[in-house]
Amino acid sequence: MRLAALDHLETAPPNQLWPLIAPLLDDPVRGVRIQTALLLAGTPSQGLSERDRTRLAKAEKEFVAAQMLNADRPESRALLARYYARKGEVAKAEAEYRAALRLSPHFAPAAVNLADLYRQSGRDQDGVAVLREALELSPDDGGLHYALGLALVRLKKPDEAVEELRMAAALEPGRARYAYVYAVGLESTGKRAEAIAVLEESLQRHPGDRDTLLALINFSRAAGDPAAALRYAEKLAAIEPDNEGLKRMIATLKEELGG
Repeated sequence: MRLAALDHLETAPPNQLWPLIAPLLDDPVRGVRIQTALLLAGTPSQGLSERDRTRLAKAEKEFVAAQMLNADRPESRALLARYYARKGEVAKAEAEYRAALRLSPHFAPAAVNLADLYRQSGRDQDGVAVLREALELSPDDGGLHYALGLALVRLKKPDEAVEELRMAAALEPGRARYAYVYAVGLESTGKRAEAIAVLEESLQRHPGDRDTLLALINFSRAAGDPAAALRYAEKLAAIEPDNEGLKRMIATLKEELGG
């Protein structure tokens, strides 16, 4: 249970993590200690007591040793890369992601995370190269197409980006996010009707997806179809009955329709 809880905290703001999970640095279970060390890597030492710095350093050392014990596995090298990235040691993180890909060129998470590391360093061109290389080996990986599409958006290559996002949505229809981002890409290139069609199809698979419904509301209004916008707004209101902004929007749409 403690490990499962830690898995859900990776995206929490770093300044909130220490008071939440620092006690687990002394957990009797090794797996809990090293996962805690990964999440706390990069915590500013100047805000810690000498005792806490020692506790964190000990757990981090244990984490690194555990990954090096399995250094022939791409998953362990990718975990080490995440650890170094959290500490701000970009060169070491890059080296570990590269090591993971050498061990298993088909290990797509390493390619996606390496591309994201490059994004954070302002090196999207390098990220695109990594993702294209990975796609040569795994052309049916929707996550790779999605990551490449986002990178191409940042590089202001909308046509190429939309094609990659289309592939991601087609390969993984179970991910509402992929269809939503693809639709946003279509709309941004002036293809609003196509965007609405993509969202409507996705809504059939994911009837409660908030982003999909919000996009349908906005795109329908922009297309001059308040009736459709109202229909989607009422669907969203059934999911979010206490959303006051949504209630006001519905009232406005009804006024536009003369009701």
